[in-house]
Amino acid sequence: MTYDSNSRPFVRSSDSKMLGGVCGGIAEYFGADANLVRLLTVIAAFVTGGTAILVYLAAWMIMPQG
Repeated sequence: MTYDSNSRPFVRSSDSKMLGGVCGGIAEYFGADANLVRLLTVIAAFVTGGTAILVYLAAWMIMPQG
């Protein structure tokens, strides 16, 4: 698959993954630290009463492996 120079693939990370690679992929896409994205995901899971976990699982199923 080829991408033009202006677009980046939104994929799960194969290098920076702990569970599914979703947080690592998001961090790579936005140029952030993967641990910061993981921390924000855990905080969001508590704040949203678990809804963030469902979003994470959906992203795990939808996002292709990078």
